[in-house]
Amino acid sequence: MSSPLSAPNGHSSRIGHFVINGADGLAYRLADHLTSRYSADVVVLMTRDQHRSSRDFSELPRIRLVVVDRVDEKALIEADVAQASGLALTNQDDVANIHIALQARDLAPRLRLVIRMYNTRLGHAIESLFGECKVLSDAEIAAPALVASTLDEVAANPVEVARRTLLVARREDVPEKDIVCGLAFTNLGADPTMLPADPAVANLVLAEARSARAEELINTVRVAGAPAKSKWWRFRASRAFVRALFSRKLGIAFLTVLGILLTAGVALAFGNREIGGWDGFYLTLVNAFGGPQERPDFTRVEQGLQLIIGISGLAFVPLVTALIVEGMVNARLAVERGRLFQPQTDHIVLVGLGGVGTRILRLLHDRGLRIVAIDHNESARGVPLARELAIPLIIGDASRETTLRQAGVDRCRALMTVASNDVINLEVALQGRTLKPMLRVLVRIFDGDLASRVRRTFNLRLTRSVSYVSAPAFAEALMDREVVGTIAVERRVLLIAELIVGAGSRLDGSTVEAVDEAGAARVIALTELGEPRPLWNPPPTRTVRARDKLTVVCTRDGLSQLIRRTRAADVVAPGSVA
Repeated sequence: MSSPLSAPNGHSSRIGHFVINGADGLAYRLADHLTSRYSADVVVLMTRDQHRSSRDFSELPRIRLVVVDRVDEKALIEADVAQASGLALTNQDDVANIHIALQARDLAPRLRLVIRMYNTRLGHAIESLFGECKVLSDAEIAAPALVASTLDEVAANPVEVARRTLLVARREDVPEKDIVCGLAFTNLGADPTMLPADPAVANLVLAEARSARAEELINTVRVAGAPAKSKWWRFRASRAFVRALFSRKLGIAFLTVLGILLTAGVALAFGNREIGGWDGFYLTLVNAFGGPQERPDFTRVEQGLQLIIGISGLAFVPLVTALIVEGMVNARLAVERGRLFQPQTDHIVLVGLGGVGTRILRLLHDRGLRIVAIDHNESARGVPLARELAIPLIIGDASRETTLRQAGVDRCRALMTVASNDVINLEVALQGRTLKPMLRVLVRIFDGDLASRVRRTFNLRLTRSVSYVSAPAFAEALMDREVVGTIAVERRVLLIAELIVGAGSRLDGSTVEAVDEAGAARVIALTELGEPRPLWNPPPTRTVRARDKLTVVCTRDGLSQLIRRTRAADVVAPGSVA
């Protein structure tokens, strides 16, 4: 049973459209990218359960929403997959995506498939088996950029172009002769200037990896030396150990009863000159564990103290028993959950162990950095990996102050909160800043407007969106365009793409200078038809001819414009009306 919720222009089917199966942030960004930048018609296919918690796709133009009980062949037929130009499977379930891809291939053998998979090793193995298929991982695309931002570094993002390895670096980190293109001018507290008119002002560049320093930037695996332990580390370790074993309420009860016993015993010993220190200690133990003994020679005050000691002793014995039992049980659970660990310093606190968090966990561990991981769900994807790598793991609510204190946020190097919920991420970030006002925090936020306001109001500069970084790669793969790399610059994205100049297109017969546009696109290489090697950094006066291949660095809008300008005169784009 399906429900087409909207159908623009009254059409129930469309030829040359794209189909997206999914309902999360990536599906929304991908639909927005296809409709707003390429004017393509899009059918979004999802289940009723997904629709209840999905984003509002109806606010996007050129969208037809199809809601079904389950995604099967009947649902794919309802979405007109047989007439579609491509199908994107963006659910976070590798097996389900493969199953739907097989069903779609039976309905449309030549359909272009783009599959989101966390297990990219399996994904690359099935690409050749499917044919006309591209497997991508949003976590794999975004994680390096998130780690680099957190560590105040630049993600190298090495890309192979015409048998050359290009990387992203700060200008001062690479020789001037190896720089291929100026990418952006980044200024602390301001939005970056992308592809500035004067490439020399760009402090973020694309360079060829020929120097030893460039190789170091690519191979960023570093083993961090162990910091010197502070003089308080033994006390902190003991406190962490006790907190992991005993509950707070039981500990308070035990200390209260013990305090009453000690106070009453001291008062009994020193209130009577005939009772010395040893006799006072002896009488306290006898009355506590054996019950009050009749002493006619005691005054009423001393008899009252004796009764208090006896009653406290009745409560003390079961409390000690409860502490022993709770300590043994909690010790076993704490060892299994990784909660028994020495207090960390100069470490990274990672909140959220979903697909993105798991990739980040692996990257940080490979670099030899100390990590404390937090997730509220013990069945999260990254929990087994954290335990396998012996990384301290806390299963709990990261928005609570006690959880963040246990993770050592007040002593950490940085906090990364990358859960899939914007509200939770923001709450954790603000709580972390409360514990450590100058804390470096990276916050994963989907909503761009919210991210902008958070940066201004709360001074949380490092706000990133995984779907914003990865959606362009999915869109270009879906349209079968040759995007060879993506470069994340804060919350914006640059693309490295290869375009063929169509005969009779607007660029046919123009010059490289006409292709370049400040803030939008820059040509870094030109390959003539039949030439095995490209001409790098072609001069501005170089003529662009039909069937030349242009390698460009561009923004998403810049790529959209170049695609229209390189299109042959008699070609109609998928999703457009002839």
